[in-house]
Amino acid sequence: MSLASLALRTRDALQRPALDVLALATRLVFGWQFFLAGRGKLQHLDRTTEFFASLHIPAPGAHALGIGLLECVGGLLLVLGAGTRVLSALLASTMVVALATAHRADLVNDGLDGLFSAPPFPYLLGTLFLIVAGPGRIAVDRWLESCLSAAGKPAPAR
Repeated sequence: MSLASLALRTRDALQRPALDVLALATRLVFGWQFFLAGRGKLQHLDRTTEFFASLHIPAPGAHALGIGLLECVGGLLLVLGAGTRVLSALLASTMVVALATAHRADLVNDGLDGLFSAPPFPYLLGTLFLIVAGPGRIAVDRWLESCLSAAGKPAPAR
């Protein structure tokens, strides 16, 4: 075995566990924060509805309830690693809407500085990472996948 081949095998052996830990940490941090944000929206639904109305979001009451539920329930599911890619895509879309509505002035006035300092931006990055990386091996998604493959059924998309 050549030195280059050994280096590549070592890199591959270390890279997967590191990615699993990074995916777990991302899910725990952002999932919990989404849960807290969603819970806050649901606990103060009247204020959330008024805020959405001030942003000219159509059907503000329905959207406030829907986004609150998505963030609250979706955040907890992210923590568990259940439905990670689908939930991350849904949550990422809410962050794009938040940037385009609640933080529009920051983006228009400050450009990239406004984007990078806007509170939804790190959440967008975290959800995009989870869409690409998946849940990692320490996740309910992986456990379900192994159960389904052991039963001879095709595994669902993560």
